[in-house]
Amino acid sequence: MAGNKISIILPTYNEKENIVRLIEELCRNIKNPLEVVVVDDDSPDLTWKVAEEMNNPQVNVIRRKDVRGLATAIERGIKDAKGEIVGWMDADMCMPPSLIPEMVKFMDDYDLVIGSRYIGGGKDNRGFFRVVTSRIINFYAGLLLGFDIKDYDSGFILMKKKIFEKVAFPSGGYGDYFIELVYKCKKSGCRLKEVPYIFKDREKGVSKTAGNVIGFLRLGLGYIFRITRLRFSS
Repeated sequence: MAGNKISIILPTYNEKENIVRLIEELCRNIKNPLEVVVVDDDSPDLTWKVAEEMNNPQVNVIRRKDVRGLATAIERGIKDAKGEIVGWMDADMCMPPSLIPEMVKFMDDYDLVIGSRYIGGGKDNRGFFRVVTSRIINFYAGLLLGFDIKDYDSGFILMKKKIFEKVAFPSGGYGDYFIELVYKCKKSGCRLKEVPYIFKDREKGVSKTAGNVIGFLRLGLGYIFRITRLRFSS
């Protein structure tokens, strides 16, 4: 699908220090016709305005004033996306735009391609506590849900937009929405490929999850609950 248009969705909140560089790197690395959909939750640091002021015809900025949330932002971006291939990634420069051309190469043979930290060649370079938590979540997801997926909560993906004709985008949640999406895609018979990459901590801006240990643990429990519900409601 080398000639197909790609829409990359960037859900943002207070990412003005990263958004310009990320968009520029996406435009530089992706040779397919490209659309970048920035879905910003009315950031106080005016991320949406910084993106708009790039005046890049490849960039579509959506400013949401009354709704917040990672999963709903991605869902909104998918609805507006015009590409045959849609994808999304974090806007904090922790995921490399340079990996996307490698992911595109597999789109002829697979329905969704995931950037994976936990297969051979991949690595998670965040702090010890966050890595251990993610590993536990992935072990639990693999144990209950199966399908031999190593990075169930990756959040870095390309997929054929037509998949959403048979798989509904999961509602609500934070990163746990991704677990449900990948699981339901596999259950529906979609072909999935994991491509390794090295995840690094952000250099600029403030993490939305790392600052509050209690909040982070609460998020982790939400992941465990969603995995359990998926397993026993299927």
